[in-house]
Amino acid sequence: MEKVSVVVYGADVVCASCVNAPTSRNTYDWLQPLLKRKYPEKQFEFTYIDIEKDMENLSDHDQQYIERIQEDELFYPLITMNDEYVSDGYIQLKDITKFMDTH
Repeated sequence: MEKVSVVVYGADVVCASCVNAPTSRNTYDWLQPLLKRKYPEKQFEFTYIDIEKDMENLSDHDQQYIERIQEDELFYPLITMNDEYVSDGYIQLKDITKFMDTH
């Protein structure tokens, strides 16, 4: 069974550019059952990183994504799978399934 590490970077406050979009936490909660149901042959490991609170024990990779969000290069929520960028800002199912189907 292939393992997929899914990380959602987000914050409690909705991204200013993402008005009417779900919160980062809602995206994280929505993603878990969706991926498990759509890809039952894969083993998922889910992590939520609050970009304003979780500052300890982060990898350099995590720190780089957080810095890019804070510098407005990327938006939150931001999703990575196996350390590869998948989507940010207003998360849509097609971006996630496209990534899963091509990897």
